[in-house]
Amino acid sequence: MEFKGAMGGLYRLTEWITRLAASNLLWAICSSPFLFFMIMKLLVMQQNLANESLQMNWAIAIVAPLTLFPATSALFTVVRKWNMGDTDVPIFRTFFTGYKENYKQSLIGGIFYTLLFAIMYLDYTVYMTQFRNMQLVGIIMLVLLLLLFVSLFNFFSMVVHYHMSIGLIIKNAVLLTLIRPFRVFSTLLGSGLLFYFGLRYPVLFIFFIMSIVAWFAFFNFYATYNKMQEQMQKIQLQKEEEEAAALAEKSAEENEPQTSEHSDNKDLTQQK
Repeated sequence: MEFKGAMGGLYRLTEWITRLAASNLLWAICSSPFLFFMIMKLLVMQQNLANESLQMNWAIAIVAPLTLFPATSALFTVVRKWNMGDTDVPIFRTFFTGYKENYKQSLIGGIFYTLLFAIMYLDYTVYMTQFRNMQLVGIIMLVLLLLLFVSLFNFFSMVVHYHMSIGLIIKNAVLLTLIRPFRVFSTLLGSGLLFYFGLRYPVLFIFFIMSIVAWFAFFNFYATYNKMQEQMQKIQLQKEEEEAAALAEKSAEENEPQTSEHSDNKDLTQQK
């Protein structure tokens, strides 16, 4: 039964709220070890416990590739279906199918990104606190950290959208981030606003924030993907037209002497 008017709008709104909440809750459950250590990290930071904070950093770095990355890939599997028009996809089955299929690539990519984040964050902290005369380097490291953060969204989008090696996925995720600055800015701004509301109202992280961020990130990626596909098709079409024109020109040049020779023979016959 399809509702129309105000009832139809309300029905569709409740449908989307249910979809977002269900997918986000699955993500939170599968990421629960990471979320637990993140909460503990925030608590010990508030109490200025340096040793405990360092221990939480190690714990976060260990569990992130094992839990957070596979769960986020599974979430992107669901929002990919939504962005491609399949809004009635079964969320539970789609989520865990994506979790299983992309676990290995997510784990390897998670190890790579976690190491890179840790190294760059350490450099940023050292340059901003220990070397006051080199804070410009620290600012550059912060910018690179933000770019790496956005490339993470492209990484998850490519894991669920392409069938390619993990090395190519990471490479293309970084390249796509660098060559599409507007998409980088919009993804970063949108994610930043959502995370801001999530920090003010932590319960939103359990039910809505990550599913909305994932949907918005894949929306940006998919728009970029479609635009690049159109550009490639135009380039291919232009190349085919140029090849056809060159072939026609070559054919005309080859036929021209034969036509001239035929005309000379005709004139000679008429003289006889």
